[in-house]
This record gives sequence, structure tokens and C-alpha cells, in this order.
Amino acid sequence: MNDDITSIDVGRAALRMAISDSRQDEQAVRQLLAKQNMQAVAVDFGGEFIPSVKKIIERAAVAAQRQNLVPSNHIGEGAVAGAVHDALEQIATKAVGLNVGGKIGIARYGEHLCVAVYFGVGVLNLNEVAIGLSHRSLPLG
Repeated sequence: MNDDITSIDVGRAALRMAISDSRQDEQAVRQLLAKQNMQAVAVDFGGEFIPSVKKIIERAAVAAQRQNLVPSNHIGEGAVAGAVHDALEQIATKAVGLNVGGKIGIARYGEHLCVAVYFGVGVLNLNEVAIGLSHRSLPLG
């Protein structure tokens, strides 16, 4: 493992995944991160913010488990769910009562797990942009 990689680097990786604009771009970022021994996944999302929070958390947890970023147990699921919830809280004041659309990026290196949410927030074509980022520590193995 590379001791030079810190939580800030993993957060940057999650944000890169969240801001990728196509599946091809997403795959290119994943391959670049894999060369640094980082694992990453991204999930698209759109809908009304408040009713969608549960679905956003569930999609992120399932994607992280399917790509083996976290174990398929309550520890891995809880780490992702907590980080996603925290990142969503950071944009909640802009998003309450409005629609959101964008992407969730998740990255892991060693014990560092980061989640970034990058959403357009608004009604019709009157959109604001919001970013949330959160970190959790998760034991190896």
C-alpha cells in the first residue's frame, strides 16, 4: 500500500467519479485510480430530494458492495450509508423541496472511504449546483 495516499486524495478520487460526465469518462477515471490501487464506483441519480434520500443511500450502498469497495455486511453498508447521508446533509439546505440530478462518486483506498455527491438542484431549467463530500474510516478485511 502507498503511504503517500491520504483521505484527501481519496476524497479527490470520489469527486472525480462524481463529476465524470459519461460512462466512458467514468471508466477512464476508474482505470486511472486502479493504477493507484484505489477502488471506485459512481451511481447516477435524479428525482425529488426529500423522498429520494433513502433510495440514494440504498443505491450507493449496493453499488459499493457490488464493486467490492466494502464488505456485504452491516459494517460496510453502514459506512457507505453514513458517508452518503453526511454528504447529502451538506446540500440539503439548497435541495429541500426541489429536484436533484447528478452523480454519487465513491472511492476507497485502504481504510479510507469517501463519498462525493455532485447534483444539479432546481426546478425546470433554473438549476443550482451543489457538492457534498464525506469520509469514513473502515477497517481492512
